[in-house]
Amino acid sequence: SHYSVQYCDGLRGAFIVYDPQDPYKHLYDVDDESTIITLADWYHLVAVQHPAQPVTTLINGLGRTSAKDVNDINTPLAVVSVTQGKRYRFRIIGLSCDSPYNFTIHDHNMTIIETDGEYTTPVAVDSLWVYAGQRYSVIVNATQPVNNYWIRADPLSTRQKSGFDGGRNSAILRYAGAPAKEPTTNAISKHPLNEINLHNRNHKKPPGEPRLGGADIVIPIQQRYHEDTKLFDINNVTFRPPTVPVILQILNGTYDVDHLMPKGSIYKLKANSSVELQLHGLSRGGP
Repeated sequence: SHYSVQYCDGLRGAFIVYDPQDPYKHLYDVDDESTIITLADWYHLVAVQHPAQPVTTLINGLGRTSAKDVNDINTPLAVVSVTQGKRYRFRIIGLSCDSPYNFTIHDHNMTIIETDGEYTTPVAVDSLWVYAGQRYSVIVNATQPVNNYWIRADPLSTRQKSGFDGGRNSAILRYAGAPAKEPTTNAISKHPLNEINLHNRNHKKPPGEPRLGGADIVIPIQQRYHEDTKLFDINNVTFRPPTVPVILQILNGTYDVDHLMPKGSIYKLKANSSVELQLHGLSRGGP
């Protein structure tokens, strides 16, 4: 849910649409619920009660917070199961409210074939950054000895503790036949993803013209935060959920954008036009 900050409080998950025309289907054997990997930050307080201050990282809904708390150290970690010799399409999904993650699977390379719903030319890496809302599909060949291997999601945030003490920010890749215990692997990334190496497989021509203001429609997005009301606004308008969904307003005959509610939150766009959104960031963080 992207309403208010509901997804920061846990109302979030993966919604997968499988492509029957997947051009890379011949490169992997397994792509199902077991190969979905979600990365999320977690908070002990609801978002409206405090600034973004993540307590820990959840991988597929599980994680630890402290290396000193005996009860926490015994908290189970997520386990991703594989069979030696098989090829897996892992769908890595950034569900965080604030933190980006450096994602690795020890002793395994990952071949990126898709990001954010677009197929890419294959790129082999051993680590990649996953930001809030980002998705990657990677192919991993389970060719290592039968064992347990660390899956790591190290946060890059001044507000969240990084590192892996006591299994924090971690999950387990477990080969069939390996004992049910935690890994002892260590790894240093030698081939991190450089995003300039990602190219669309279909080589689509970008919309608009390759120059400043080359889009058909340019919309500046100015943001402000009001300390008195604790609300943000965009272009001097604070979003208010409509009493009637916009699609129902249109189906009932309201076509003029100036008459659609909530006023100021809806922009009229021409079909098949290119749109440039000029985003001006704030120093204050927010989802």
